[in-house]
Amino acid sequence: MALGMLLAACTTLTGAALLGLSGWFITATAIAGLSSAAALAFNVFTPSAGIRLLALGRTASRYGERLVTHAATLAALVDVRERLFRAFARPLAARPWQLRPARLLFRLTRDLDAAESLYLRLLVPLCAALAMTLGMAGWLAWLSPWLGLAALLWLLATGLGISGWLLRSSARLSAEQMRLTEQLRTRMSDLCAGQTDLLMAGQYEARRQQLLAAERRLARLDDRLQQRDAMAGWTWQALHSATLAAALLAGSWLVWQGRIGAASAALLALMVLAATEAFAALRRGAQDWGRALLSARRLQAPLQAGGTAGGPPSLPAPPAGMALQMRDARALLRPEAGGRFSAGVTLQIAEGERVALVGPSGCGKSTLLALACGERRPAQGHIAALPACWLTQRTELFQDSLRGNLNLQERPLDDAQLMQGLRDAGLAELVAERQGGLDCLLGEGGLGLSGGQARRLALARLLLSQQRFWLLDEPTEGIDAEVAHDVLQRLAAHIGTRTVLMATHLRREARLASRLIELAPGGRILADVRHGDAAYDDLLRRLRPD
Repeated sequence: MALGMLLAACTTLTGAALLGLSGWFITATAIAGLSSAAALAFNVFTPSAGIRLLALGRTASRYGERLVTHAATLAALVDVRERLFRAFARPLAARPWQLRPARLLFRLTRDLDAAESLYLRLLVPLCAALAMTLGMAGWLAWLSPWLGLAALLWLLATGLGISGWLLRSSARLSAEQMRLTEQLRTRMSDLCAGQTDLLMAGQYEARRQQLLAAERRLARLDDRLQQRDAMAGWTWQALHSATLAAALLAGSWLVWQGRIGAASAALLALMVLAATEAFAALRRGAQDWGRALLSARRLQAPLQAGGTAGGPPSLPAPPAGMALQMRDARALLRPEAGGRFSAGVTLQIAEGERVALVGPSGCGKSTLLALACGERRPAQGHIAALPACWLTQRTELFQDSLRGNLNLQERPLDDAQLMQGLRDAGLAELVAERQGGLDCLLGEGGLGLSGGQARRLALARLLLSQQRFWLLDEPTEGIDAEVAHDVLQRLAAHIGTRTVLMATHLRREARLASRLIELAPGGRILADVRHGDAAYDDLLRRLRPD
């Protein structure tokens, strides 16, 4: 980034020198042409060589500036975006965004795009403008110290003054524009995704009018920002003309004093003209300052939180022969409300056991599974567990090929292994029916698969995993009984010696377990019974029937 700013300063200085030397050369050539003696004595080679050298230097520095500054910006954005993804991938980090996923996407896209203005449109032009001002003032000070000081103060006052005014006057407006743009996109997304429900509730037209009202407010903000930009542009032109007139007067005074010639006076006027142009590039950055500052503030918290550079979260290994060991483990059931487990959970599961967590909805079954795989950290207590594979309640599918959805970890699995996993899950016929086989594409969210097929695909992922510890969160919820029984039979056939911890409230799923643990609201363990006990059969009967 520092090299980019240095190249920008070189580009501005060589451009000003090229403009000034070209004006000097044209003026000096015209004066020399007034007499044949002066024309014969005039040296055209040195200034023409200087012009070519400056032209080549300006072209090279401009190319280098664009290459270096954009490469540095893109590299920085890649780094920041990766840090953001890691930060939002931390346990519970994205929970506040679940109801507004559009805002999370906005942070990862639009906020980062706005942040690039800080460097490309503000720091780089500012560095170039200051370098030009100092260079111009130093050259004029060599001719006249008072003239150099006056030029320095005037250029800084006008250039930074207009930029500062535009920055202050548009900061609030541009920040509000960004907030309103986010609201508009969120409402548009909600309107498109929920139009059926809104029509059924008779609220579609009201929501559409709200969207149009937000769009009109955004248009008014755009108009106000354009007015400020136009006012800044008009002021630039007026001061630009005044500066040029002052430069012509100063050059005439130096010629009258005999300190410089007429050609040098032309050089002075054109150099001052280039110096004022250097500040004009700050207009865009000054207008985007509010937007960039708001983006930086939004991204500050997740960037400071950071994320681990490794793979998935890991837990300490349990003692030999154990798959899971919890001692007085407490977790936040609702982090936004500060709720905790009412009592610490102490639990041990040996390798090869099949355990089912049962209890009413909201009692903490899924939270306990998240603790068991390290997706959530305990607020208190100790947890040690073997690496686990978690079959969650929702089947997360992506707009990708069947192969990509099946092998999310991109492990070195050949087609035969992938097809075996699909056959074990009962999806071999689906692959045979689809053109492209494993490379056939699924729509967004797995569009093109039924609910049962999506659940079978998740089961195939589980069967292909190498972990010996399976976590199952209501594996057959939401699918019809026939498909559910088939999925459970396939699960039972492939469990073997693996350890299973399952959250369920269905009798058909709990039958897979040899041990039932009943949880009360808040996560307290009410009962821990094993197959063959009378309490086991009684607890099984109290579960929801198939």
